Amino acid sequence: MTISNEEIMRVKGLGFLNNRGTEKFSARVLTENTCLTAEQLETIAEASRLYADGRVSLTSRMTVEVLAIPYENIEPFTAFLKDHGMQVGGTGDKVRPVTSCKGTVCKFGKIDTHSIAKEAHDRFYMGYRQVKLPHKFKIGVGGCPHNCIKPMLNDIGLVGSHKPIFHRSQCHGCKKCGCELICPVGAYTTGPDGKKRLNRNKCIQCGRCGAKCPFKALDGYEEGIRIFVGGTWGKFINIGKPIKGLYTRQEAMDLIEKTILLFKENGRTKERLGKMIERLGFKWFQQELLTGDVLARQDKIINM
Repeated sequence: MTISNEEIMRVKGLGFLNNRGTEKFSARVLTENTCLTAEQLETIAEASRLYADGRVSLTSRMTVEVLAIPYENIEPFTAFLKDHGMQVGGTGDKVRPVTSCKGTVCKFGKIDTHSIAKEAHDRFYMGYRQVKLPHKFKIGVGGCPHNCIKPMLNDIGLVGSHKPIFHRSQCHGCKKCGCELICPVGAYTTGPDGKKRLNRNKCIQCGRCGAKCPFKALDGYEEGIRIFVGGTWGKFINIGKPIKGLYTRQEAMDLIEKTILLFKENGRTKERLGKMIERLGFKWFQQELLTGDVLARQDKIINM
């Protein structure tokens, strides 16, 4: 049997990638928010035994690939997963599977990454599944500035943040400053008057200094989500740029949607979001994102 290039591309759009030099395929199984239950793992294992050669691989975006599925087993494999509430996908010029770290359970996590990723999956991966974009669009949800899942290398990345509330007038100029000692990036320095200074440009908003000052010079922190746009990793590497401000979960979701719509409206074929922003200007993009009326044009843009 010889499979045509057209058929190879068709099943690729469904989430089946041709294995080099063979007529077999890898199926990309969605995890929704990078988590799988024991039952789902058993389903994937059984599907691999029944319809492939028993091998399973993990992708860099925390989905699962079942390897070496014969072409004739693509349909029964898909049906088996569907019967167990699972699906294949995550390819093409559209919103890709959402990736998140384990911030929900990690001691450094500032936000519930798993539920945020699931909400993003439902609203954007599923909600925009039939919407063709200029190129792939990746979403990453990170629980803290440790950036374990590299949210800044996604088209849009969310990072849980604790922005210090610093009152320099309250600083007593302690010789051993708890805030200065615990800061991992050296954002605190001593001024000529002996009091501490906080370099906001250097601060990564990790929140580790939040309760270290006995005199309340550092009085907690502002909680929220930072947004980074335009990141890519691969042949072309670009670190996403931060959108000014901190945002609530709902605001972050709306900014993701605005970003997708602006990308579809203004991007060129096979142009990643970062390249589009570079072409049109970050200042313009940020202004459109924060003050523009792109949501009012949603239906028109989707149907372009």
